[in-house]
Amino acid sequence: MKIAIAADHAGFEFKEKIKQILIKLGHEYIDLGTDSKESVDYPDFGLAAARKVAGGEADYGITVCWTGNGMNMVANKVNGIRAGTAINVEMAKLTRQHNDANMLTLSQKFTPEDDLKKIVKAFLETDFEGGRHVKRIKKIHAAEKA
Repeated sequence: MKIAIAADHAGFEFKEKIKQILIKLGHEYIDLGTDSKESVDYPDFGLAAARKVAGGEADYGITVCWTGNGMNMVANKVNGIRAGTAINVEMAKLTRQHNDANMLTLSQKFTPEDDLKKIVKAFLETDFEGGRHVKRIKKIHAAEKA
């Protein structure tokens, strides 16, 4: 799989670790920055990753900021994106199973670093359950068109 990955300055360290995790899991990545801990505006980077996923250039996206909230908000502004924040493995699985998320947002502040690989792996390897969740995803798509 090809993963679009981006972070702001407060998520830069995790982004660099996630790149190594993706390589070990056998995935390609598109690094959309940032490239340091120097202060930047998270929307610039979150939107870039979301647009790669929405445009079909990446299968999934992963974004990182301090709390995960900013990147999650901005990613979900792009039509076709269903981003979910996860600070543990269960949240990562559920956002895929129930919400068919195509982007994972992580918090460098609240995500235990020791769990980072397990969270990323769970997100990328968990399938959408379908069933009762399909009608809910259709409602999201309808809202995007309204």
